[in-house]
Amino acid sequence: MAGLATTFGSGAMTNSISDIVDARCILAIGTNTTEAHPIIGMNVRRAVRRGAKLIVANPLEIGLVHDATIWLRHRSGTDVVLLMGMMKVIVLEGLMDISFIDKRCENYDALKESLLDYPLNLVEEITGVPAETVAAAARIYAENSPASILYTMGITQHTHGTDNVMAVANLAMITGNIGKPGSGVNPLRGQNNVQGACDVGALPNVYPGYQSVSDEKAQQKFEAAWGTKLDPKPGMTLSDIIPAAHDGGIKAIYLVGENPSLSDPDGKHVREALRRLDFFAVQDIFLSETALLADVVLPACSFAEKDGTFTNTERRVQRVRQAIEPVGDSKPDWWIICQVAQRMGAKGFDFDSAESIMEEIARLTPSYGGINYKRLESGSLQWPCPTEEHPGTAILHTEIFSRGKGRFVPLTYKPPVEMPDDEYPLVLTTHRSLFQYHTGTMTRKVRGLNIFRKEELVAIHPADAKSLDISDGEMVRVISRRGDVKAKALVTDSSPEGTIAMTFHFAESPTNELTNPAYDPVAKTPELKVSAVRVEKIRQAAASPA
Repeated sequence: MAGLATTFGSGAMTNSISDIVDARCILAIGTNTTEAHPIIGMNVRRAVRRGAKLIVANPLEIGLVHDATIWLRHRSGTDVVLLMGMMKVIVLEGLMDISFIDKRCENYDALKESLLDYPLNLVEEITGVPAETVAAAARIYAENSPASILYTMGITQHTHGTDNVMAVANLAMITGNIGKPGSGVNPLRGQNNVQGACDVGALPNVYPGYQSVSDEKAQQKFEAAWGTKLDPKPGMTLSDIIPAAHDGGIKAIYLVGENPSLSDPDGKHVREALRRLDFFAVQDIFLSETALLADVVLPACSFAEKDGTFTNTERRVQRVRQAIEPVGDSKPDWWIICQVAQRMGAKGFDFDSAESIMEEIARLTPSYGGINYKRLESGSLQWPCPTEEHPGTAILHTEIFSRGKGRFVPLTYKPPVEMPDDEYPLVLTTHRSLFQYHTGTMTRKVRGLNIFRKEELVAIHPADAKSLDISDGEMVRVISRRGDVKAKALVTDSSPEGTIAMTFHFAESPTNELTNPAYDPVAKTPELKVSAVRVEKIRQAAASPA
């Protein structure tokens, strides 16, 4: 969110899922849309069938490559160079939208000057994409408006992830592809209510509605509403919390709905940190790998067992209605949290329903001000929706950016922290499978999904497999500076030479034992897309002579 907040003033998806089909061009960068967001992937393919140009920028040969007008197979971690190279072509050939730039944006001259550092021969050398291919993609994007950009964690899970996002924003602004149907910059969230969780303050530096904890007026507003003093100092991010727990700076953690043993980088270090806590409580719907380490497990109920709302990737607030009674002793998350707070002597946690919590959200969060359960009975609403008379907002930044003028940001290429070397000659990048979800806490319990994908696969290019004497289906050991994992080899040219790809769905082959706990300095996102590894064939022991 930090990159778009800097450039646009808001970190959310600018457009709606439904208007993707109205795009004349779609740039899908760092997203395997048909696997991770299959419904949105269907909309992309529908747009292509209607004549849209599709540019896919991805090191892996994902499904959308076969629908693409052009495929930019750049090296992992070179997104800034690729995008700045495209902008260089757009400026040199006069394809920018000068009217939009002059009226709606600022700092263009600084961006333009920074493009001098990206001659196409250098762009080709760093990214591995031929200069003429970069130029062709730039022309397609600039000449086919409205153009939409879709991205996910393929560009954010880097130590320069914020720069990647700002580069995407620069590209959209320089061509005037903001604020109209079929255009925009559209981050696709990795889980169904990530957007909603952030909206209501599940971040260490903001109150609900992205109201800064360091803003004196916001602090006074929430102190009055909650009847307590609030600390104006931002809290810690997850990337700070785990090391602090390991070093003794944090003594207790209350973890809700997360499985960091499998999802966070350097998983062994994460588990060691959690074991060092004086007290560790986990609240979840299943006994996850992380919950097994807890002193106390609080059983939460699933979406089907409770009322509430989800806010999806397009800022759409939707009602969730209880369909079945909670299983066993499980309770809604809000009820558990309120009970814990009350028993610790806290005031203001006397809510009697999810609806009463939503009423407080609307009172304190301007973008949710007009959203309530009564309105949601008639259908979903997209924020900002400031009043009960407001219809909701399908497209952001139509007349003015949230920050006033859109800000161009000059960018310098920063390579990944960990590059291949003689000891670890391959790059590991992580991705997702259509048939399993995130850490597998839920989907691994579905028999039908396990039929389609039941185990981890190490996607390795045929040339790399040949040099290592590895055949398709053989067991291999993947080793990084942090650990090693065993899994089955999948010999395929869907992964480029020099790169292997693995998911992180399987506890039996915990891929994040291998990944590097290096973080973006702004967003604190881990660099899960680039880790240096080596792969070894697991040789069967020779049978003893009779």
